[in-house]
Amino acid sequence: MLSLNNLQNIIYNPTIPYVGTISEQLKPGSLIVIRGHIPNDVDRFQVDLQHGNSLKPRADVAFHFNPRFKRSNCIVCNTLTNEKWGWEEITYDMPFQKEKSFEIVIMVLKNKFQVAVNGKHALLYAHRIDPEKIDTLGIYGKVNIHSIGFSFSSVCKSGKAHLSLPFEARLNASMGPGRTVVIKGEVNTNAKGFNVDLVAGKSRDIALHLNPRLNMKAFVRNSFLQDAWGEEEKNITCFPFSPGMYFEMIIYCDVREFKVAINGVHSLEYKHRFKELSSIDTLAVDGDIRLLDVRSW
Repeated sequence: MLSLNNLQNIIYNPTIPYVGTISEQLKPGSLIVIRGHIPNDVDRFQVDLQHGNSLKPRADVAFHFNPRFKRSNCIVCNTLTNEKWGWEEITYDMPFQKEKSFEIVIMVLKNKFQVAVNGKHALLYAHRIDPEKIDTLGIYGKVNIHSIGFSFSSVCKSGKAHLSLPFEARLNASMGPGRTVVIKGEVNTNAKGFNVDLVAGKSRDIALHLNPRLNMKAFVRNSFLQDAWGEEEKNITCFPFSPGMYFEMIIYCDVREFKVAINGVHSLEYKHRFKELSSIDTLAVDGDIRLLDVRSW
């Protein structure tokens, strides 16, 4: 499970510049979590995932993550090989603010890095150097770091084919308070939307219909009871999905409501409209995603 609580090898209050060895190999599913604070006089800082720590010649940098605050606020990402920088990938949606705390989560995926800042998806960066070569983390520039933590657990199913859509399967046990369903997937790059439904198999009522619409940045929730859709619920503080991103959706059944979290961050609640929770026994998934794994307990 993508949890930011069970981190290993935590380093507290390192001196910057910080250059440290990463104790285990970064595999798909590994996380690096960096928590800190941006000082008022910041001009730039950077987080570098390096191959070695040599200064002359300068070590290769597989992933250079470089927020810049002068002129235009942006994040510049790049790769350094044989002391030469490649092409810059620039993100202008700036999640960092001066004199504010931050949490950066870098997730290693099979073909890219996925970065979230303060629980919100920030960017994707395709691998240009094999991430298994990364053995050093460097943090440089004007930034205060409170902690650096790692999770080396493999959360992505690797080697296993993705599940074909439309997907429908019986839950391990029917719904009820305390039950959890987890859906892991990757949003297609040109995705318009997808849906995750908890269904009462006998009546085909849909107790919970989750429908993220990427083209509208709307996360629609509803129920389909007695052959009719109810009223849509849409309000949300932050739309959690982006094209190309990996996600873990956790649906937790409480006494009065379902609670939904995306990538370890609480997203919404949905009050039960279908009251016979024990009749909910089926999960259905369809739409513009690659479905990687489904679990329930």
